[in-house]
Amino acid sequence: MTAQIILASASPRRRELLDQIAVSYIIHPTDIDETAKPAENARDYVIRIAAEKSVACQSSVATKLPILAADTSVVINNIILGKPDNEAHAIEMLQQLSGNRHYVYSAVSFRSPKGMGDKIFHHQALSITEVNFRALGLKEIKAYWRTGEPEGKAGAYAIQGLASVFVESIKGSFSGVVGLPLFETAELLSKQGIKTIT
Repeated sequence: MTAQIILASASPRRRELLDQIAVSYIIHPTDIDETAKPAENARDYVIRIAAEKSVACQSSVATKLPILAADTSVVINNIILGKPDNEAHAIEMLQQLSGNRHYVYSAVSFRSPKGMGDKIFHHQALSITEVNFRALGLKEIKAYWRTGEPEGKAGAYAIQGLASVFVESIKGSFSGVVGLPLFETAELLSKQGIKTIT
């Protein structure tokens, strides 16, 4: 199938989600500084990072295809939880989430390629999902770490994996928690005539 977009991400989860809605893509990961600015709130942070990823991709690839980038952050008590550095960091994160409500912010940036004249555009969307975890014991958290699943995951968990048993309730976008809110993504794609259902 001919590619419809450039995906500015190496995330296998985002690839799986695009596959789910039958959107074809070429992968072109970007590497940017994802450090939050002083006093930057979660909403502004994920929107900025998603936009910077699509800009970085645009500047590094010659294409006539639009570019899709995304960023997802786990937030509790207005604190952004990134990816765990090690086991101790993952344990700390999961203990914060244990028995508590947190939010997952997932931003999407959809940008036209260079050289499109007056058709240049940049559209963004944001999904915010409320997730409630049951109480987790330290032994259980350590066992979860040993599965390898928390590595490289925002907030040290994957809702689509083993961590699904931690989730008491979710209000919002499941796919947004996984890494790409499909409702919002499909809306952005449709603005450029890319349909997910034909």
